[in-house]
Amino acid sequence: MLGVCYYPEHWNEDWWAEDARQMREMGISYVRIAEFAWSRMEPEPGCYDWGWLDRAIATLAAEGLKVVLGTPTAAAPKWLIDAHPDVLPVFADGRARGFGSRRHYTAASKTFRAETDRIVTAMARRYGAHEAVVGWQIDNEFGGDDTVMLYGPEDAAGFREWLSKRYQSVEALNRAWGNVFWSMEFRSFDEVIPPAGQVSDANPAALLDFWRYSSDSLAEYCALQAKILRKHSPDRFITHNFMGFFHQFDHAKLSESLDFCSWDSYPLGKIEHFPLSDEERARWYNTSHPDFSAFHHELYRKLRNDRFWIMEQQPGPVNWAHWNPAPKPGMVRLWGWEALAHGAEVVSYFRWRQVPFAQEQMHAGLTRPDRQLSPGGHEVTRLGREIADVGPLPPIEQADVAIVLDYEAAWITTIEPQGADFNYKLLLHRWYEALRRHGINVDVLTPGRSLAGYKLVFVPSMPVVCAAAMRALQETDAHLVFGPRSGSKLQNFEIPQTLPPGPLQAFLPLKVAEVSSLRPGLAINVEGEGLSGSASRWLEQLETALPSRLATEGGQPVMVSSENASYLGAWLDPALLHTLFGLLLDEADIARVVMPEPVRLVRRGKVGVIFNYGPEPYTIPFATGRFLLGERTVPPQDLAIFETTP
Repeated sequence: MLGVCYYPEHWNEDWWAEDARQMREMGISYVRIAEFAWSRMEPEPGCYDWGWLDRAIATLAAEGLKVVLGTPTAAAPKWLIDAHPDVLPVFADGRARGFGSRRHYTAASKTFRAETDRIVTAMARRYGAHEAVVGWQIDNEFGGDDTVMLYGPEDAAGFREWLSKRYQSVEALNRAWGNVFWSMEFRSFDEVIPPAGQVSDANPAALLDFWRYSSDSLAEYCALQAKILRKHSPDRFITHNFMGFFHQFDHAKLSESLDFCSWDSYPLGKIEHFPLSDEERARWYNTSHPDFSAFHHELYRKLRNDRFWIMEQQPGPVNWAHWNPAPKPGMVRLWGWEALAHGAEVVSYFRWRQVPFAQEQMHAGLTRPDRQLSPGGHEVTRLGREIADVGPLPPIEQADVAIVLDYEAAWITTIEPQGADFNYKLLLHRWYEALRRHGINVDVLTPGRSLAGYKLVFVPSMPVVCAAAMRALQETDAHLVFGPRSGSKLQNFEIPQTLPPGPLQAFLPLKVAEVSSLRPGLAINVEGEGLSGSASRWLEQLETALPSRLATEGGQPVMVSSENASYLGAWLDPALLHTLFGLLLDEADIARVVMPEPVRLVRRGKVGVIFNYGPEPYTIPFATGRFLLGERTVPPQDLAIFETTP
């Protein structure tokens, strides 16, 4: 089903009814509203104005539209900031960021938590049982604008309290952090400060714990809101709109208080911020990369209850990237179908109408400021008709292959990259890309999730193997494939005494003796088992009696395997990685179809969906049943849905 983000407070009230009618005629069923409207709900402290919101909900409901209400805590009003400037976020430079944008609070603030309790309770009491209100979105894009790790007095106090619970004694903290180094020892928890502003490098163990604390603080704040909503608005769903390739807090932990996850899909905006080469960014500039959105669809679907929504889908040019091209014709429709093929219950577009004022006036909507459909709006209208014609797709089955996203891996490799271009996001992307080019479904899981039923599990990097992750690895029959830096750290950021891969030596008798980070332009030739290519960025020296599957020209092992696991101690070039993963898929007896680089296949039971991101038509060689949408030859920026036969 389709949805849209709507801001009735931005528009003449005389327009609302016509907007709602157009939404319904376009095939839209859900409308998200109010997540930035605190100043309209409560123009003066304690003085609520619900009249406009009552009328907006009634207008939407009159057209049969279902309403998702956003709690407005991402944009506190000026009067609150004036009365309580202590709620403002303080960045690492020691400066508080001021009013006039959004996300101007710290979740550690007791005052802001009290204000949150008050406004969310008031909203939930008024609308919690409203027949048109079907669900809630908590806040908006937690952590956006670099607001996860904050450094004000209440953040510091919260960190000290978190540490005291974790370590119980300051002596245990000093041991865990290795504070004997550089005379960093504390006499009490009261002496601990957030790790920012040091002359030289901060203690990496302190940085990791501060990241953990900051992540936990956001999860606690989300749970506070969820508890209020469940009390006053029973039988309505609760979600939050996460972002793409944003690893600054543990989404799995935060999502524990949600019914399902949503995410905001901006395929073109994100590619400008992703560490691809300029050549690759130019190639995909108006289509995006064919694995960007798909990865997140699978992540957020598997993260919570095998359900997810797209709460904000890009409908045209955005305003916040370095460059903001218009999507190539056909892509807005393709992205919508792609989300649905990966299991999205709702694809909701941001926004209904392009706003002609304030910060986001260059961000497209489904309609233009003159109230006419935008190019994206025309494509969504077509999408709505096609959804009705095609009907529901078969349920998604568990894939044979899983890939593990480890949020702590992102934190650890940021704190201690060891090589300036070691980027966990890119490593994760390369592994997922290499797998999907074999025409297989790939589930995206987080550490500790059950791995039962999978044949192959890929772990691009997992520096700290927590107890839950170790149990899941031990309990699966899947062949495990570990990437560089896996098992390289203990919980306190120490190198294991047995050397990396630490606890993973239970699967693979090997040691990583030392590592080399390789500057740009350096490539080490790698070959073995009929494969050849190169390693760049990162190369580990492996000590093991296991036979090499890949090795350097000098015979240094790069990849080794035991009966139930493999270890790859290098950053391989994409072509070699793709070929290697094909070999592993064959060994696991997983059926595959090698796809052209810009084409992807999604399987839904006996239904296949082909997406063509490329500039040339693609003729499907393996479609054997009738077509539900499209034809055997798929034009550029188009798709086909077809039934398969045994």
